[in-house]
Amino acid sequence: MAETAVETLTEAEARAELARLAAALTAANTAYHTLDAPEISDAEYDALKRRNAAIEARFPDLKRGDSPSDQVGAAVAEGFGKVAHRVRMLSLENAFAAEEVTEFDERVRKFLGHAGAIDYTAEPKIDGLSLSLRYEDGMLVQAATRGDGEVGENVTENARTIADIPRKLTGDAPQVLEVRGEVYMSHADFARLNERQEASGDKTFSNPRNAAAGSLRQLDARITASRPLRFFAYSWGELSAPLAATQFDAIQRLRALGFQTNPLTVLCDGPEAMLSHYRLIEAQRATLGYDIDGVVYKVNDLALQARLGFRSSTPRWAIAHKFPAQLAWTELLGIDIQVGRTGALSPVARLRPVTVGGVVVSNATLHNEDYIAGRDSKGEVIRGGKDIRVGDWVQVYRAGDVIPKVADVDLSRRRDGAQPYVFPNICPECGSPAHREEGDSVRRCAGGLICPAQAVERLKHFVSRSAFDIEGLGAKQVEMFFNDATLPVKTPADIFTLSARDAANPLQKLRNRDGFGEVSATKLFAAIEAKRTIPLDRLIFSFGIRHVGEVAAGLLARHYSLWEAFEAAITHASPGSAEWEELTAINGVGDVMAQSLVEAFQNPAERAAIDALAAELTILPVQARGLVDSPVAGLTVVFTGTLEKMTRAEAKARAEALGAKVAGSVSAKTDLVVAGPGAGSKAKDAERLGVRMIDEDGWLELIGG
Repeated sequence: MAETAVETLTEAEARAELARLAAALTAANTAYHTLDAPEISDAEYDALKRRNAAIEARFPDLKRGDSPSDQVGAAVAEGFGKVAHRVRMLSLENAFAAEEVTEFDERVRKFLGHAGAIDYTAEPKIDGLSLSLRYEDGMLVQAATRGDGEVGENVTENARTIADIPRKLTGDAPQVLEVRGEVYMSHADFARLNERQEASGDKTFSNPRNAAAGSLRQLDARITASRPLRFFAYSWGELSAPLAATQFDAIQRLRALGFQTNPLTVLCDGPEAMLSHYRLIEAQRATLGYDIDGVVYKVNDLALQARLGFRSSTPRWAIAHKFPAQLAWTELLGIDIQVGRTGALSPVARLRPVTVGGVVVSNATLHNEDYIAGRDSKGEVIRGGKDIRVGDWVQVYRAGDVIPKVADVDLSRRRDGAQPYVFPNICPECGSPAHREEGDSVRRCAGGLICPAQAVERLKHFVSRSAFDIEGLGAKQVEMFFNDATLPVKTPADIFTLSARDAANPLQKLRNRDGFGEVSATKLFAAIEAKRTIPLDRLIFSFGIRHVGEVAAGLLARHYSLWEAFEAAITHASPGSAEWEELTAINGVGDVMAQSLVEAFQNPAERAAIDALAAELTILPVQARGLVDSPVAGLTVVFTGTLEKMTRAEAKARAEALGAKVAGSVSAKTDLVVAGPGAGSKAKDAERLGVRMIDEDGWLELIGG
């Protein structure tokens, strides 16, 4: 499918594309990880994530705080206890072509400054649900899903019902051992389960992954026990003692302890052997009896893994080589325009339902007006110049968006009289002008908070799981209250006055409304009351400010810690001010995000809504990560010049792992500058500002080698 090539994007186009990708992939994560109802396949999902990474690589200063590159999974679902992972459960970087596997090997060797060959393990990537199992003294004590990578769902009782998961380990196990792997369902077991479901009149499952995820996440463990779930172990989290010196030997150790490990896991001496094993597994894919969506490569030497460390959401020492996605043809029945919380007018194709990669698809994204017209945002031809019209037969490509994409049009089947689609220039929800800024591929409603669609979508975002997560107040209830004449909720602060307004109303009590009763109304008011105390990061995310996602909210909260400090900084920030310099020096916060924050706090209507909300809350401070046993925890560090004993990337990663904040420029807020040979303007800035400077040896001595 034709897309504007990353190398031809302008900065403005790249910024707009990154915004679209961030929103799309965040929603896709929620559908897949939280709702167990993915609307896209993993392989095609990753195509969009790959595009996001390519744009970020070309425009590193445009990387968003809510970048999909930094996201892992999604928030835990309601109904389960929460488990904080002692060692984060991360996702994997993806590769789709042979040259990307070679590039991965080159990046690893460059990061380590290693000229020779490096050994890797290669294993099938199981398409199931990630699970972490904690053993103490050889006994299973806890099981948790990945969740958002830091907090998962407690599914211990359910995990105990899976035959492949030992309750007691065999052999000499570490005193503490967290085993990680994938819960899945075989094709044969899946078919038999659906036969039973159909025979009993129950809902059937669309694919084995959904069946496995839905079965593990049952509130009644007896239901899980009745489902044919399997488990492959492939990794570990917290350990009281090492399993082995290499990845391959550690997997063999897990097998000796009683776990099922994949027999197709092999040791490879470089990219050529890795790709050979990929082709072997791909050829066997249809006969394995369970779903896989690629092959995972990992650096075999665990000491090298430790040196390579992690990015924000992926390890540097592993990559998933994914299999290709799938296509299908169907009829375009109509085009709808949806208005999002930032005012973006998004065209959605309504399709005659068609199965793509095992999932029934009935709608697809059309991106924007240029895409429908057969051109990219620069006016250049895509799809051979073929536009998209209602009634066309279109090719659907499930490529990683919230909904799939329309890839192509079959002009031979276009009916006579089909008319070109005219994209609206007014908002279909509020009638405000819909403007398109120069360089932006998206047309946006200018109505702001007067646009009901934007207001409702912002409220839905506010009560979402990663924001205030108010039980009993979901999308349906938000729409109801927004349109209610007696108890209207137009802004977030209105939610926290619901109970008082209901009590003051002598008539039409909430408990007497359709869908509510005495118990449900009381529960809702109690759930709202429980959320009056909220951590700063969740509050910032809840505002729904453009370019400020969950990851960015965490960065901001950990930097400022207190609401008062954050509010004062954003209120007084403007380009060139000390507050602006401090804000943009935060690693992961650029000019685009900073400007978006400042504009939100300076917009009278938005600021009034923010202040009204804050007045209703107790806002908890957020502390920086990694404050234990680290002399640099909480310090802002800048590296400059040439480092001779480690690469710059390794030094930065190590500093962040120790709790330091790594900035790209020197300011009055900088605590330490590590200067190697060739240090230039940053060293001069440090001298001018009186910032402490040390060399590489001093840095290594400070952090303990």
